[in-house]
Amino acid sequence: MKKRRSIIIGIILSIFVAGVSYVWATNLMDSIYAYQSPLHYSPPPPGEPVGQKITRSVVVVLIDGLRYDTSTSSDVMPYLNELRSEGAHALMHSRPPSYSQSGYATLLTSAWPELHDAPLINVDYNDIPTFTQDDIFSAAQRAGLSTAISSHIWFEKLIPQNSLDDCYYTSLEDRIADRRVTDSALPWLGDGRFQLVLLHLDQVDYAGHHEGGPVDPRWNEAATRSDQLLEEIALAMDLTQDTLVIVSDHGHLDHGNHGGQDSVTLLEPFIMVGKGIVPGKYGDVQMVDVAPTIAALLGTNIPASSQGKPLVEMLELSLDQLDEIYRGRAKQQEQLAIAYAKAINQPVSLVTEAGSTTVKTAAIEAAREARLFNERIPRGIISILAIVLVLNLAVWNTRPHMRWMLGGVVTYLVLFNVKYAIIDHKTYSLSSVTSASSLITAIAMNTAFALVISWLIVIVGTRAYQLRSQPAANLSFKFIFATLAFLAIPVVVHYMINGATVTWAIPDFLLSFLGLVFLIQAMVVAITGTILTGVIALVGLVGRKQLAYQES
Repeated sequence: MKKRRSIIIGIILSIFVAGVSYVWATNLMDSIYAYQSPLHYSPPPPGEPVGQKITRSVVVVLIDGLRYDTSTSSDVMPYLNELRSEGAHALMHSRPPSYSQSGYATLLTSAWPELHDAPLINVDYNDIPTFTQDDIFSAAQRAGLSTAISSHIWFEKLIPQNSLDDCYYTSLEDRIADRRVTDSALPWLGDGRFQLVLLHLDQVDYAGHHEGGPVDPRWNEAATRSDQLLEEIALAMDLTQDTLVIVSDHGHLDHGNHGGQDSVTLLEPFIMVGKGIVPGKYGDVQMVDVAPTIAALLGTNIPASSQGKPLVEMLELSLDQLDEIYRGRAKQQEQLAIAYAKAINQPVSLVTEAGSTTVKTAAIEAAREARLFNERIPRGIISILAIVLVLNLAVWNTRPHMRWMLGGVVTYLVLFNVKYAIIDHKTYSLSSVTSASSLITAIAMNTAFALVISWLIVIVGTRAYQLRSQPAANLSFKFIFATLAFLAIPVVVHYMINGATVTWAIPDFLLSFLGLVFLIQAMVVAITGTILTGVIALVGLVGRKQLAYQES
């Protein structure tokens, strides 16, 4: 009776674990999609223009998905590298998530994903929200400048359309789209009638998603075609009066795709050439520096939620112009700090001293970390107690077959990760997620594969197949719950650092992804383990009947 009761308890616990894992995993994913900036309802007000224009117009060419290393290849993109040698260039860094809609927002609002309020993960056209934070097109419109954009249709939803004087959008993403985007924009470029123009070329990103990624020859072919279009664009401009800015929004994994915290997806080219530019190699810049630099070129206000700085070292500026830009940025940072402090209900120091904008930027980060630290203390206590309790119970419960049980758990973990990372070429990031269903399917299949093999090793090693139904089932459940105990560790660490779901701050994306993956594994282990336990119980029952028959 006692053993039968333990089996019933095991089944109930398995169902409970599977249910909790499913609810937690789905809510975690939903919270990432639903995330809103702390500044969503209270964006800081736009400031004053930072001075006089130093160029007639700025044309921004955004080559979607272009990796930095591809951009530096003279064989693949000769014209881009010619412009690089003639202008100012740098290695640009972005932050996760490395999705396009988030990257577009960072480029145009100058705020990192936690504040810019665009989707963290790409959403369908109908679900794309318009910027709630100030952007460079809105700043140009307030300054009385004419603006235009030729791009993929996503920009139609992101950018406030009343800040544009002309536009062309396409729902395509390939070379045909880029040809149309370029043809639509070329008439805008020669006479300076538009002071801010954005052209969005998409075929490199298309090659990353649909043509094998950077390891496939079609990737370089797409990059070369983009380079040829870039040449057409530059030749249509008068670079003695106008300025050309070339950027990307993210990189790609070797086999394509992006979205996570992988380093190769967070490095992009940054090139400026033409009027007002001091040529040279400038090391490293941040993606949030792009919009403030355009603001300095055009004399608009720096976008109000900007976390970047104008790259004044690359610009031909007088001391008076520099002083005006510094004052404008200091005021913008002060307004941002005030708005952020109110939004997160955390004091932010506004101490004024030399380099005050740096002080305010650091103060905003300090306020964020202070609130996170306060929230992590109780979660940390709970998490440490949970890990100690679960592991101790797991070790105690595996006796007297501890070596086989722990060996089975290690075997499971090795098999799952070898299959996931080495055989399937997946990363521990959102870059490997093409859809929620594909992620769940891949993890479920790998989990079942690894669990069945490790379970068989434990069953054979402990000779559970020779036991009666109830002892065999109990032994099987011991292994399943030992596996679940170790799977709980990354989930608990994610909870301690990020919280159960995403709330006011974006999570550590590595820990968040691991938490999600291990929650899915826990769900599959609980379900598959219960089935396997039923199998070994059936084996014991059949064996017992056969023994009884032989004895009779």
